[in-house]
Amino acid sequence: MLLSTKRLELRTIKSSDKEAFFKYRSNAIANIYQDWIPKSLKEVEAYIKNKPTVPNQPNTWFQFGLIEKSSCKLIGDIGLHFIENDDKQVEIGYTLNKDFQGKGYATEALKCIINYIFIDLNKYRIFASVDPRNIPSIKLLERLGFRKEAHFEKSIYFKGEWVDDIIYELLQQEWRNKTE
Repeated sequence: MLLSTKRLELRTIKSSDKEAFFKYRSNAIANIYQDWIPKSLKEVEAYIKNKPTVPNQPNTWFQFGLIEKSSCKLIGDIGLHFIENDDKQVEIGYTLNKDFQGKGYATEALKCIINYIFIDLNKYRIFASVDPRNIPSIKLLERLGFRKEAHFEKSIYFKGEWVDDIIYELLQQEWRNKTE
């Protein structure tokens, strides 16, 4: 699976990505809102090995690696959660190496992924779960046209405390209207 933008290739995450993946994903400070922080390369190897190699499989997370074309380096990843018993909705999650944040890579990659989900996969709705303290992620979603759908108070037990969860969503027709 390969998608492309001006500066990025988005492709299936693979075992040769493990070192770069571990480097940015294991940074607990930069990834404060991530629920999974790998502790070892073996953990990353198992994670990658257990990911599906083709998207759109019910009850799976498919992981795209974000490859910067100019350096051929893995700089982040985007996960697509294909919901069991619901073939019209997809949950997204994303992580970008802190060294590449603030340069438009996440926006560029997510625009490509949104087009892929709505055009190629013909899904109806995309949603994302966000910690309300993660302001950069909220701003990114809102820039892309996502809207706040729900705010659940103290609904997720995360890193030893109950935290709020905000759901942002985007419908296929809203994206079409925005891009026409």
